[in-house]
Amino acid sequence: MKDKIKRVYIPMTETGFYILYCLQNEMHGYNIVQKVKQMTNGEINISAGTMYGSLSKMENDGLIQFTKEEEKRKFYIITELGSEVLTIELKRIERLYRNSRGEYV
Repeated sequence: MKDKIKRVYIPMTETGFYILYCLQNEMHGYNIVQKVKQMTNGEINISAGTMYGSLSKMENDGLIQFTKEEEKRKFYIITELGSEVLTIELKRIERLYRNSRGEYV
């Protein structure tokens, strides 16, 4: 993995994390917004500007890829690079959680 990608994406913002997490399954932007709202009990509401800016940046950086367009909605899915970034971030979050509980490894 490129060092630049690590520097830019790790640690991830919550928005970036949820977008990549959701895109383990093919989705479009509005679908992601709804899924994140559901997953967080409405605590995180991703605006359209944030969503589409993030999707564009992640696509340009190779973390996600465009798959198709239906009724003016663009669908994306995570790439292998995106999966690597997501795995690193999940391990980081799990470590933070363990440490906060006093479960040092």
